[in-house]
Amino acid sequence: MTGLVSAERGVGETALVDALPEVVVVLFAAVTHLADPWFLFGLLAVAYWFAGDRLAASPRRAGATAIAVVTCAYAAVALGKAWFAVPRPPGAMPPADVPTWLPALLSGWYEAQVLSDGFGFPSGHATGGAAAYLALALVYDRAWTGGRRLLAAGVVAAAVAASRVVIEVHYFVDVLAGVLLGGGVVVGALWLAGDPRLPGRNSSSASSATEPTAALDPTPAFLLAAVVSLAAAGVALAGGHTGEVVEAGIGIATGLGGAVGWRLVAGDEPSVPVRIAVPALAVTGALWVGAYALADSVVVTLTATTAAVVAVVALPALPKRIGAIRPDRGAGGWSNGNN
Repeated sequence: MTGLVSAERGVGETALVDALPEVVVVLFAAVTHLADPWFLFGLLAVAYWFAGDRLAASPRRAGATAIAVVTCAYAAVALGKAWFAVPRPPGAMPPADVPTWLPALLSGWYEAQVLSDGFGFPSGHATGGAAAYLALALVYDRAWTGGRRLLAAGVVAAAVAASRVVIEVHYFVDVLAGVLLGGGVVVGALWLAGDPRLPGRNSSSASSATEPTAALDPTPAFLLAAVVSLAAAGVALAGGHTGEVVEAGIGIATGLGGAVGWRLVAGDEPSVPVRIAVPALAVTGALWVGAYALADSVVVTLTATTAAVVAVVALPALPKRIGAIRPDRGAGGWSNGNN
């Protein structure tokens, strides 16, 4: 299917980017972090654990659904990259053109940002950024106004998409497809989650009409992510793309782990106490790092990823379960630790 998307798919953006001042390129290299997978999942996990009813009527359902949406987005990216299998722009290949005025400490960071391997279509950063920030704007529907939330989401998503072109790891076509794909995934995943604001999901319940997050169930979206990732693994395996097989495997583990973790959560839990969240973040972060560091061992990678996602999603249920085991540290015992 490589013929559907050409390897030479630039539309003249390279000449424009080459004319930009170096300082602008460096700034955009920093902006691209806003859609790094580690940053997005960290942001989504923190929002899921700590958000209160000032942000959504059902903050745990809202947060878990946002995680499921982005998991679907990355699954779609894995399938797209394995399916089209087209290279990145030449600028993503070494050697990197590092500005001479950058301090030595930043030179390595900059080089890591502007060099990238793997396939280029669609852009994972553009897809993940669009999906994550749009999902956050929609599920945390008590923050600001709807217009302001969508504007903020659009600005960040556009900045991330532009950054991928400016640092020359993607063509404009790649990021445009990514933004459109991310937006489409949000709509599809929220529909699966039962968002009553979408056609075909209208509820006769007055509470669902006014507080849509109370009706959300992220399980179908998590399972969809696993299914799409499985398809991506099959396509990548057939094409001999080993790296994409591992990425798809991580998607399968994330989708299944999210679905299992949500089974342990009632959905109406309060925010997670800091005393539990801090060590949990350290443990799950270590599992994520280990999953990628040990990517040569598929079994270890999938096991670590599944454990990390189950822990992240199930964490809001932990204080109540600890309280059931130790009644002296029940709901009242945790109250001072809540945000």
